[in-house]
Amino acid sequence: MTPPAATLADRDVELLERTAEVSESMRAQIEKRIVGQRDVVDELLTALLANGHVLLVGVPGLAKTLLVQTLAEALDLQFSRIQFTPDLMPTDITGTEVIEEDRTTGRRVFRFVKGPIFANVVLADEINRTPPKTQAALLQAMQERAVTAAGDTYTLPPPFFVLATQNPIEQEGTYPLPEAQLDRFMFELPIYYPSKDEEEEIAMRTTGDEEPEVKPVVAASELIDLQHLVRRVPAPPSLVSFAVRMARATRPSPEAAGVCRKYVAWGAGPRASQFLVLGAKARAASRGAAIPSYDDVRAVAPAVLAHRLVLNFEAEADGRTTRDVIRELLQESEGWA
Repeated sequence: MTPPAATLADRDVELLERTAEVSESMRAQIEKRIVGQRDVVDELLTALLANGHVLLVGVPGLAKTLLVQTLAEALDLQFSRIQFTPDLMPTDITGTEVIEEDRTTGRRVFRFVKGPIFANVVLADEINRTPPKTQAALLQAMQERAVTAAGDTYTLPPPFFVLATQNPIEQEGTYPLPEAQLDRFMFELPIYYPSKDEEEEIAMRTTGDEEPEVKPVVAASELIDLQHLVRRVPAPPSLVSFAVRMARATRPSPEAAGVCRKYVAWGAGPRASQFLVLGAKARAASRGAAIPSYDDVRAVAPAVLAHRLVLNFEAEADGRTTRDVIRELLQESEGWA
């Protein structure tokens, strides 16, 4: 491994050490309220450093909302929660224009009132409960970090994250997310049931009278510095080629992996290649490493690819899920490097 000083400036070496400190402090603060789910927390922090949005998928009662709220408290950032419901309108998210009268002149003018999207951390709770028309209100914000209303474009305050939750089992009264919106999420993170010991710990903690205090770890300006550092972490050309090959291997073509040729109808697009590289950089930086490895790419691959693959009928007939396909793809990738 090339020493950090050979690849990063002195200030960046210090920032790299600070990134590892912030990541560890964030974990400690989150663990005050969240029992277990260490992998999910690590991947959330990776997305945070990479400035990417996250979709959390899990059944009710697994602390998805609490996890996002706790993350926001551990960041000295503005937090906003939007409860997605069937009657939610796009203007309820982005904001709306109101008519005001100037008392001195008597003239009436329009004034834009910003909606809850104008925050640093936005929790889109139960995002699939609102119709596509309203879901689409997030598209520009997630991709361009801006909102256009009545012909004017407003820049969202950096840093900006959308952390959405979704219930995978209840389908009545829900609307599947469009593929274009799914592709804007860097990671899809499944949240599973806790182990027996973890569930006992949850029951013990949450039935007492004490409420753990979560303290802010990092302010907006420093977090932005750390995000820029992640961008400056060098990715060897061989690692970029490896990430691109993995994304292209999901597309039915002569380049596809065997399992993808058999089970995948549509593969991941170029955003997957970008997020595999960026996620590997962020994961390396979170532990203080100056250069990402192939293992970093493999580690973020399930979260990057799971919501970008569309399986065919044969996969459904054989009972295969996207995570099953990705697991076999990763096994095959062992021979690429």
